Amino acid sequence: MIDREIPMPPPLAEREKEIRGFLREFREFTMRGNVVDMAVGIIIGAAFGKIVDSLVKDVIMPPIGVLLGKVDFSNLFFVLREGAAAGPYLSVEAAQKAGAVTFNYGLFINTVISFTIVAFAVFLLIRAINRLKQQEEKKPAVTPEEVVLLREIRDALKK
Repeated sequence: MIDREIPMPPPLAEREKEIRGFLREFREFTMRGNVVDMAVGIIIGAAFGKIVDSLVKDVIMPPIGVLLGKVDFSNLFFVLREGAAAGPYLSVEAAQKAGAVTFNYGLFINTVISFTIVAFAVFLLIRAINRLKQQEEKKPAVTPEEVVLLREIRDALKK
C-alpha cells in the first residue's frame, strides 16, 4: 500500500471566486456584438432551412415525382438486405420498421436539392452585399469642412 496525500480541494471562497470569474468571462463573451449577431444568424438560418425543406418536399419534388411516374419521391430506395419481414416494402419507413437495410437515394436527392437552394440563396445574399459595398466604395469621399478651409487658406497664402 502506498501512502500519499490526497489533494484537498481549494477553500470554498477561492472556488466561488473562480466560478464568478468564469461566469463574468462567459457573460462578456456572449455579449460581444459579433456573437449576438451570429446567434441571430443561426436562428434565422434554422428557420430558413425549414422553409427550404418544405419548399423542396411540398412544392418542387411532387411535380418531379409525377414526371418520373412516382407519387412520393422520398420513398425511392433500394433494399440492400431484407428485414425480419420479407419485402416488398411500400415505403422507407415500412422497410426500416421491418429491419431492412435500405439505400435511400430519394431522400438523398431531396437533401441535395435543399442544399442547392440554400447555397443559391446565400450566393444571392453575398452578391447583394458585395454590390452594396462596391457602390459605397465608388462614392467620392466627402472632404471635411476643416480641410477645405485649410486648403483655401493655403491657396490664398500662395498668391
